[in-house]
Amino acid sequence: MRREIFEMLAASPSAVGDIARRLPVTRSAVSQHLRVLKEAGLIDHQTFGTRNVYHVNLAGVASLRDYFDALWERALNDYKAVAEDLYRKKRKEKN
Repeated sequence: MRREIFEMLAASPSAVGDIARRLPVTRSAVSQHLRVLKEAGLIDHQTFGTRNVYHVNLAGVASLRDYFDALWERALNDYKAVAEDLYRKKRKEKN
């Protein structure tokens, strides 16, 4: 559900009611999902009168991307080290 809400906001900023009308959940449930996404830094909102219009927080998304880039880099480096070690051991066994 949160991913779907996030994708809606990536396409177009929206208010809670607009999001709720497009999903099979209550406004209250949408508000809770928005709160979690906001706490994670992935979305933000602007207030226009009595309406909060939510939108994607590009800085938060960039931060998440940086985190996953670093995670993948560590994982690939670890995989490479294991593969190279295995290769050296097999070559040593053949000699």
